[in-house]
Amino acid sequence: MSTVTAPGPASAAWLESVLRVFESSLPVVLGESAGCLDQDRTAARDYFRRAGPPSTRQEAWRFTSLAPLFAVPPEVLPASAAPFEADHPHDSEVLRLYWDGDRDPLAGVDLPEGLSRLETGFQDALLGTVLQAAGTADSWLVRFNAALATQVLALRVRGQVSLPLELVSDCGDGTGVRPLRLLLLLEEDASLELLQVHRAAGSSLATVVVEAQLSPRARLRHGVLAQGTDASCLLAHLAVSQAPASELDLTTVAGGWGLVRLEPAITQVQGAAVTRLRGLQVARDRQIADLHSLVRFEGPEGQLDQLQKAVVDDAGRSVFHGAVQVPQAAQRTNASQLSRNLLLSDRARVDAIPQLEIVADDVRCTHGATVTRLQEEELFYLRSRGLGADQAARLLLAGFCDEILASLPESASSWKPAAALLGPARPR
Repeated sequence: MSTVTAPGPASAAWLESVLRVFESSLPVVLGESAGCLDQDRTAARDYFRRAGPPSTRQEAWRFTSLAPLFAVPPEVLPASAAPFEADHPHDSEVLRLYWDGDRDPLAGVDLPEGLSRLETGFQDALLGTVLQAAGTADSWLVRFNAALATQVLALRVRGQVSLPLELVSDCGDGTGVRPLRLLLLLEEDASLELLQVHRAAGSSLATVVVEAQLSPRARLRHGVLAQGTDASCLLAHLAVSQAPASELDLTTVAGGWGLVRLEPAITQVQGAAVTRLRGLQVARDRQIADLHSLVRFEGPEGQLDQLQKAVVDDAGRSVFHGAVQVPQAAQRTNASQLSRNLLLSDRARVDAIPQLEIVADDVRCTHGATVTRLQEEELFYLRSRGLGADQAARLLLAGFCDEILASLPESASSWKPAAALLGPARPR
């Protein structure tokens, strides 16, 4: 059970205001998808009224200021009046769904073969079990989402889905809080390519919880592409349970947010699965980008390949906390974790914290972290070939980021992630 240090009066008042606003709002139920959340919602609200928000005196939040969060107006973020189609045309090669927690994203949609809405009985039985397996059901992000969410988008995947799936949450320039909940069940031998797109331009907060259960030999290629502004916040918890012989490719790319915190939590329930994690976070001005990952092996012969990158400029801050748990049962585990960070300012800060908990004695587990700057020799070489200083710096930044961006699902290219995240280069 998690504990929370007593919060300050302003943050506690903000949290109480959010709870009251959502309690007084009438939920719009997505068909059969809301009833199973009622009990969790009541329990979570009771918990927050006792414990309040987290504090930097708490270890899990020691490097992460929540000040941008408490600046978001405590109100329900309305659905956007101008959907994303206005600036992102329809693509017949992608199943693109608008996901705002209000309207049913599946209404009027002909789903491709292999993809269907998960039946209520299975949904009720499965919801929360992936979080329990990961040991994160009591995390602050999960509880906060549970206190607000009235709906869940639940999908079943059979075989290979013919079209990539995009779930787009665009807060636009609206203000307020938006809770989103996603549940995925991939059956044996199923395969899905999924891209979550989160965008925001106003003073808003999106709180997101994703649960995905991968059956034997299932394969999930999952990308998260998140672009915000100084006034916007994103809190996302991504829990995945992997059966033997399953494969997970998870790539998270986030930048521009006043505060973004991502929490991938992966459990190989019997080992013998493959997990590949790629991450890129960009922080400028006084932005905070935080990724807390947890990978747990509960059986032998599991594999992990994790690469986390950050680009930090001005007085931005990047936090990476990577926990890998290898208990006695997880013999012959092969796990690699690397954090690479690029500082563009003397005021920028990076906190990279690997946490390997290894009990098994027949394993191969490695970790490393580097913090570097743009190299003057490389900049000089490019300038000597006729590039301007800005062009040279941008080229080096793009090279640093491309390795991660290339791991996103192919449909991400239409969102032009490099241009959206990096903007104009500012060499030092």
